Amino acid sequence: MIKAGIIGATGYAGNEIVRLLMNHPEAEVVWYGSRSYTGQPYADIYRNFFRLVEADCLDDNMEELSREADVIFTATPQGLCASLVSEEILSRSKIIDLSADFRIKDVKKYEEWYGIEHKAPQFVEEAVYGLCEINREQIRGARLVANPGCYPTCSTLSIYPFIKEGIIDPSTVIIDAKSGTSGAGRSAKVDNLFCEVNENIKAYGVASHRHTPEIEDQLGYACGREIRLSFTPHLVPMNRGILVTAYASLTRPVTDGELRELLHSYYDKETFIRVLKENECPQTRFVEGSNYVDVNFKIDSRTHRLIMMGAIDNLVKGAAGQAVQNMNLMFGLAEDTGLKIVPAIP
Repeated sequence: MIKAGIIGATGYAGNEIVRLLMNHPEAEVVWYGSRSYTGQPYADIYRNFFRLVEADCLDDNMEELSREADVIFTATPQGLCASLVSEEILSRSKIIDLSADFRIKDVKKYEEWYGIEHKAPQFVEEAVYGLCEINREQIRGARLVANPGCYPTCSTLSIYPFIKEGIIDPSTVIIDAKSGTSGAGRSAKVDNLFCEVNENIKAYGVASHRHTPEIEDQLGYACGREIRLSFTPHLVPMNRGILVTAYASLTRPVTDGELRELLHSYYDKETFIRVLKENECPQTRFVEGSNYVDVNFKIDSRTHRLIMMGAIDNLVKGAAGQAVQNMNLMFGLAEDTGLKIVPAIP
């Protein structure tokens, strides 16, 4: 049985990790870490765990936790994991970090976009970017995994086969993305109040969202060159879900059949990526509560552009589910262990 500890267990992503591991046949949670709620019963913070979790919240002492857990999930704000991790800790426990601390290989770029000093640059090169469908073999042997961001997960998987095969011009990529409010975390903010969000949609982080360099890096690796793209996220009045619609100019004439065959060749063997039928657009409600990614495309012959679409649950495939998927790979388990969850409707 894999012993798992969670630092940041009372945030939305941490809570989702707990939910998934409760039904995981090969893992158990031994540490519910929360600096804000230390000493309080975990089930008092999340009443969905009433009579299911009897443990109290512990602190964020990663040193002590590494002596009790085989794997540590850090579902914390940027900077915390990097400030706590050490060679000694990594010699005892594997770490899956849900923050951005180890996603970007250029430390200066990370510091510029996140506005903080990186506290553990010595581990950046070692850390494996945990997008399982692309970096599966590297993840298997990793001791430190950078769990991808929610927007980068959906964006990268929607675009990856087309940019990898040179079907689209990397310099023309534009990503329009929409997310439910849980993506902003559980902390109280005026902008996330019901009356502020309900019956409204707005763009935010325009030309400045922190996930931009992460998406650029991953798509840049795919096409073998540095790229710059436009990424605009929007907040929509729903709890969960991300919908990505991306646009790029085609590099040559293509047919729907050719691109559909390409997409299937990349993703048919992937448990959690579902290629939709022709003319079927991804919808967030059909992936809610699950680790699935629904993808599709449409050729716009009038403008000679390709429209690429994807939908995920931002808290599962965009965070906790992907983290558990990474854990499964790191410990030699079947990738879908504990993640065979049917999307919930309605």
